[in-house]
Amino acid sequence: MIFDQALVREQAVERFLRYVKIDTQSDENSRTYPSTRKQFDLTTVLVEELKALGVNDAHVDEHCYVTATLPATVFSAQPTIGFLAHLDTSTEVSGSNVKPRIIENYRGGDIVVSLENAIVIKESENKDLARCIGDDIITSDGSTLLG
Repeated sequence: MIFDQALVREQAVERFLRYVKIDTQSDENSRTYPSTRKQFDLTTVLVEELKALGVNDAHVDEHCYVTATLPATVFSAQPTIGFLAHLDTSTEVSGSNVKPRIIENYRGGDIVVSLENAIVIKESENKDLARCIGDDIITSDGSTLLG
């Protein structure tokens, strides 16, 4: 099977941009788990997409945990790998009306996220940026977090 790397990348970026626009903001005063019902909005999308990709056992439980099994593609003994991530965002910044921004072909230096709000990702404070030269970087416009 031959993959068109540009197409795969484009689809991954498009999918990521759809995900980060889903409001998953948590509520620190909540007594429920997850802390907001809207966190299920993302898990519903994830489960639907996993099933569309052929991961038939994908599901979300009552606590907003998505689980799925992707069978091995090799027939020798290999370790099992688990991927874990949280999907809620901070209570400090809005999770609605997210406006992602793509910095194409990052050339180094500080990244001005928002002039209006004086939000800058400083290269001097984020040493890993040096490894991103030539890459595209996705950030928010500074008014929200990425979901």
